[in-house]
Amino acid sequence: MSGTVNGIGGSGEIGGSRGIGIKRIDLTRDYARHAGEYQSAIEAVCRETAFSGGKYADRFDEEFTAYVGSRYACGVNNGTSALHCAMMALGVGPGDEVIVPANTYIATAWGVSYTGATPVFADCTADTWEIDPAAVERRITSKTKGIIGVHLYGQPFDFAGIKAIADRHGLFVVEDCAQAHGAKFEGKNVGTLGELGCFSFYPGKNLYAFGEGGSVTCDSEEYYRHMTRLKNQGCDVRYYHDEIGYNYRLEGLQGAVLSVSLRYLPEWTARRQEIGKRYLAEIHNPLITMQAHPDNTEPVFHLFVIEVPDQQGFVNYMADAGVECNMHYPVPCHLQKAYAHLGYQKGDCPNAEYLAEHCVTLPLFPEMREDEIRRVISLCNGYRG
Repeated sequence: MSGTVNGIGGSGEIGGSRGIGIKRIDLTRDYARHAGEYQSAIEAVCRETAFSGGKYADRFDEEFTAYVGSRYACGVNNGTSALHCAMMALGVGPGDEVIVPANTYIATAWGVSYTGATPVFADCTADTWEIDPAAVERRITSKTKGIIGVHLYGQPFDFAGIKAIADRHGLFVVEDCAQAHGAKFEGKNVGTLGELGCFSFYPGKNLYAFGEGGSVTCDSEEYYRHMTRLKNQGCDVRYYHDEIGYNYRLEGLQGAVLSVSLRYLPEWTARRQEIGKRYLAEIHNPLITMQAHPDNTEPVFHLFVIEVPDQQGFVNYMADAGVECNMHYPVPCHLQKAYAHLGYQKGDCPNAEYLAEHCVTLPLFPEMREDEIRRVISLCNGYRG
């Protein structure tokens, strides 16, 4: 999911900047290239004062539905709200448990907690760094209602493995797609695999708004209508509130901006994949371990995360050379202070804990120049610890 520390951040990254020549991500280049289109879209909303929900938000919902390949897309104000709506639509509440990855941004767990249910944290695999089906199976209890898998860093999780477990135990599967717009698992778009798919359009995401935005995709009319009611203050008809609702509507301005961004998402995705594959093929330093990408998946490289022996040392090494790197995520969810009451201890999710202490995120964004890509590769290969 999304979050920010030290500026735009994106996905909860942290890191420093001193004399930076190559940023971890630079949104100014996209804006410079498409400023006229973005400004025209914003002006159209302003002329019609269609600010809260309305025509432009609805149009983006239709366009995003077509892009993902789902029957419905329910636009909301951010990706965290998308997860909350998904949990409510599925009837999650007090006394329930939902299994989530320990290795993810914290918002994945918030969606569960907001309903009064309990997130149960499962470890990631040692190679893909995605939620581990074997770890999930060990966490299932009589209270378990479902599983949220995260397509972390733009790499689809093992949906088939998670789905098989869910089906055996009568559980739902929700996809957290906040970092994976356009990724595929066994040829199918993420957001069409589970009962519901939750997206974020936070700045820095592969598809981003000029602020906050999110969406929940599904094929169920029942879920879609329920979420639409929830995001609109619990109303199907204005001023008639059928249940406790929320103010989670997607803003018209963000819908209009997203419609512009969506036109370029295939181009951006192809460029991310090109850069990601360059890194995979050309970084060959034995001190650097890269994420595994199974053959039945098509990742979209929202983030390019590596493991190194000395996390801060590598960040400093790159910063001294004018390259900004960040850390995703330095504290795994089960060890966060907010969830101390659940009683997790260090050692409960060892793979996630190891990654948190050794992960570094390299620069990768569609507008990177060839000289910048070569520079990152050369510095990685020249790192000696």
